[in-house]
Amino acid sequence: MSRTRMSLLTALALLTGTSGAALIAGPAGASTAAAPCTVDYKVQNQWDTGFTAAVTITNNGAAKSSWSLKWSYAGNQKISNGWNAKVSQSGASVTAANESYNGTLGTGGSASFGFQASYSGTNAIPATFTLDGVACNVDGGGPTDPGPTDPGPTDPGPTDPGPGGSKAANPYVGAKVYVNPEWSAKAAAEPGGSRISSQPTAVWLDRIAAINGVNGGMGLRAHLDEALKQKGSGELVVQLVIYDLPGRDCAALASNGELGPNDLDKYKSQYIDPITSILSESKYAGLRIATVIEPDSLPNLVTNAGGTNTTTDACVTMKSNGNYEKGVSYALDKLGALANVYNYIDAGHHGWLGWDSNLGPSVQEFAKVATSNGASMSDVTGFIVNTANYSPAKEPNFKVTDSVNGQTIRQSKWVDWNQYVDEQSFALGLRDKLVAAGFDSGLGMLIDTSRNGWGGSARPAGPGPLTSVDAYVDGSRVDRRIHAGNWCNQSGAGIGERPTAAPAAGIDAYVWVKPPGESDGNSAAIPNDEGKGFDRMCDPTYGGNARNGNNPTGALANAPLAGHWFSAQFQQLMQNAYPPLP
Repeated sequence: MSRTRMSLLTALALLTGTSGAALIAGPAGASTAAAPCTVDYKVQNQWDTGFTAAVTITNNGAAKSSWSLKWSYAGNQKISNGWNAKVSQSGASVTAANESYNGTLGTGGSASFGFQASYSGTNAIPATFTLDGVACNVDGGGPTDPGPTDPGPTDPGPTDPGPGGSKAANPYVGAKVYVNPEWSAKAAAEPGGSRISSQPTAVWLDRIAAINGVNGGMGLRAHLDEALKQKGSGELVVQLVIYDLPGRDCAALASNGELGPNDLDKYKSQYIDPITSILSESKYAGLRIATVIEPDSLPNLVTNAGGTNTTTDACVTMKSNGNYEKGVSYALDKLGALANVYNYIDAGHHGWLGWDSNLGPSVQEFAKVATSNGASMSDVTGFIVNTANYSPAKEPNFKVTDSVNGQTIRQSKWVDWNQYVDEQSFALGLRDKLVAAGFDSGLGMLIDTSRNGWGGSARPAGPGPLTSVDAYVDGSRVDRRIHAGNWCNQSGAGIGERPTAAPAAGIDAYVWVKPPGESDGNSAAIPNDEGKGFDRMCDPTYGGNARNGNNPTGALANAPLAGHWFSAQFQQLMQNAYPPLP
């Protein structure tokens, strides 16, 4: 089975201008209430020589611990690969059997899977399906006649994304990554900035207006058109940050958004739907689109929405109304239905979720969102850690299993009983738990390394003294923040590892999602029309709160609004880059 990513539960009209073929019921006028099983077979995308399909089976009979669905094609359809089921074909006959993780099918329970196939001529929907030998979609399990409800072959229409087919196991391998010309120009204009101005960075769609462009800047189509030019004859990844949830960033005022807590419908119709429509245009089908889904949102529901000293009223509201979960599920479902889109869900960082008490509930939350409100785990390519944060990919001088004089370094003030000390170990540990929870075994992880280098004169050359766990850890760690909970415009930070595909097993790429030089938030109150507040964590004079152990913030002074250019920070990042810049 290849690691492919398709939405399995899409509506009949999947994309603007397209039609979807589906078999849902038996003969016209016949009731399916007593049918022992029902099969929903949808052609999702179709082109001249192939198609992808999604199948959902519902068991209306006795509970099953395993299942096998069979059908036959009338034409020359030939399945090449599938996902979420073991799909095999002999001649015209197809068998789809459960995987180890979805064999249980209770009464009224459903299971979904999908596949890609080739064909020529017509692509008629199969007339008969049997589940464990019993005919589906008709009362009593008799012969199936799709009758007049069968809409016939699919016409992909002018906006069909084309033969995206089986998605790449890792979209970054063998591909260039899009260089945002707007960021590149700002970087190149800085003294010494040409050393990194050709590096790829993500495009942040942080408000509805950004889709069409803000203040004369590039909109989504303009970026995609530029990406086609950069692509040439090879593969190219475009990185988009999906970031406009209702009540966005409920624990940080600096990155509050434009939508109120109850604006879910607006998020769907005015933000996700237009983005999906643009990405589905046929001329962009050859681009690989890597989406970072809603930074900080789901982690906030785990740690800041009740029962802890970091709880905020705004996060309590977003947990109770469910709009973070519903919004993320909707984005996964709609974007995951596109053959060339790779969704990566934001998963915080090790200094946020690395404790067992946070990590387990986080995995449960991620699995919930990926299996509800129309989303499927097959919509998820992977997860990203350290988005717009400063935690090192690797701590080279110490590891979490170290001890000093018989005392585990987890007892140190810096580690504070965390299970992880850096992002790569956290990403891989999280990945193992996600796979165990039912996510694809080929799940890929991304690490944002744009500002986690921590080079310069303050970088330790080796391990610290073995006099105490605190002396050892503080003398060893390359992360020179005052506290791992500090996140805003950190003093002393540097450019990290350059964007790299597949740097380690399980890691799809090191990426620069947060463009270096763009502020995390204003260090003093600034009136604005972007919905961005003043967060004291960006104020260098603030003494902190429960989320950073009541420590100083370590933030740089004179910072502009989040997302605005911060020249002083950019210069510091280059000065403290690790590996050093030439």
